[in-house]
Amino acid sequence: MKKCDLIFIAIVVALFLPFFVCDSVYEWYKTFNSEHAIVMSFLKFAILSTIGEMIGMRISSGKYITKTFGLIPRMVIWGILGVCIGMAMKIFSSGVPVFLEAAGMVGATKVLGGELCFNKVLVAFAISVAMNSIFAPVFMTFHKITDTHILNCGGSIKALVTPIPFGKYISELNWKVQWGFVFKKTIPFFWYPAHTITFLLPQEMQVLFAALLGVALGVILAVAAIKGRK
Repeated sequence: MKKCDLIFIAIVVALFLPFFVCDSVYEWYKTFNSEHAIVMSFLKFAILSTIGEMIGMRISSGKYITKTFGLIPRMVIWGILGVCIGMAMKIFSSGVPVFLEAAGMVGATKVLGGELCFNKVLVAFAISVAMNSIFAPVFMTFHKITDTHILNCGGSIKALVTPIPFGKYISELNWKVQWGFVFKKTIPFFWYPAHTITFLLPQEMQVLFAALLGVALGVILAVAAIKGRK
């Protein structure tokens, strides 16, 4: 373990330790989270998912941050994506149970808010499959495009105000990796079960857990980057 790893771990511990050792800080978090859910979605993803990408960068390049990493633009983009993810979670967690009831499953909406049972797991899995099959591919592709844009802007904050040439980036995207690994493997084998767990949690914990999965996403993106170079 290198010095940079110890510094990174120390910063992460210092950032999150107060929430575990100080009751007043945790109570403030719960209150703010319930009153300002959209703001907290932005902050959770801006911080946690960026940390995940820094870990991914460490895996793929040996450094947590490079000159073109673009810490600030990444945090802003992740924050915006976090709001979109929070919105998608609410839409699919409300809509899929209604669809299941229309398809013949009795009490799908009610069972999702009840005690853990087989039907609750089944509903949570159905929500996860729907969200990750419909929303996730668009989200992942958009994220890849913004990631490329930040890189091409040299990691500068101007990436946030420079128009994104979507057509150019989409045509240059490595679809062999995007489809063959990111879509075809990570969605069914990781995101389906991971978000099934997410929708089994209490609502106030769901977005936080989804943001924590951003750490895993950073590792996945690092592996995808390595595969893309081969």
